[in-house]
Amino acid sequence: MPEYTLLTVISVLAVVLVELLLRTGIFGSVRYWLTMIIVWAFQVPVDGWLTKLSDPIVIYRRSEILGLRFPWDIPIEDFGFGFALVTSTIMIWQSLSRRSENVADR
Repeated sequence: MPEYTLLTVISVLAVVLVELLLRTGIFGSVRYWLTMIIVWAFQVPVDGWLTKLSDPIVIYRRSEILGLRFPWDIPIEDFGFGFALVTSTIMIWQSLSRRSENVADR
């Protein structure tokens, strides 16, 4: 498996595993999914512009990705990393927020 693809799969699985352990409940939250739609709405045009094959700014070594690009010329791995980054940030935020609420309740 190409390195970038492997790292994407590992990051997505790690985030899902952490969610199962922390139980923040974000995957069942409408706010989380609306956030992800907003993230993807910005990610697609920016990432599409950066990775367009006609005049790329960011170039991926073909041996490091699957080669599946959608939409435009975005490597699908970028969506996995985006998911992992945003989701882990929200999970950490939720966990820290709960901890501060518990401290305030004491």
